[in-house]
Amino acid sequence: MSISKFPWKVLLAGLTLFSGILSVNPIIVKAQSNPGLTIFGGVDRENQLSYYLDFGGRANNWDRYRLRIPGEKLTEGATRFIIKYPDYFEGKFDPDKVEVRVGDESLPIRGVIWDQENYLLEIDLENPLTEARKVEIVLSNVKNPRYGGTFYFNCDVVAAGEIPIRLYVGTWIISIG
Repeated sequence: MSISKFPWKVLLAGLTLFSGILSVNPIIVKAQSNPGLTIFGGVDRENQLSYYLDFGGRANNWDRYRLRIPGEKLTEGATRFIIKYPDYFEGKFDPDKVEVRVGDESLPIRGVIWDQENYLLEIDLENPLTEARKVEIVLSNVKNPRYGGTFYFNCDVVAAGEIPIRLYVGTWIISIG
């Protein structure tokens, strides 16, 4: 077949159809995995803590929360992390799948208490964290709430000093769905 007899109209129509399909096909992205920008959040910028949701924060799905605390927020160290979440958060936590990480090291945990009636998750460390270091609390096997929304998770620590006082560290503003 010579070039002059090649069905250019058929080829052009096929390319047009193919490019139309590509432009309509949505691109899969990880949405709501990070805190993003909060303009009206009710929490001062210096008190907002960073987080990451490994599986995208989709409503009514399983997820892994990586709740981060910068070292400058832990000047008094920590023996216990207390996470208070709102009463309208209907998700579920797995106390057996909680980890506290400093760098690549997982800290030994004495116990984890999930107090559903008071909307608290308490993580008691085996050995106190005495120096100010960046911490990541990893909550695995979290069942996200059925309905999405914005949830304020407040974090307090019990100081590692001689006087075990409870200190506010900051707030994770978590978006689901």
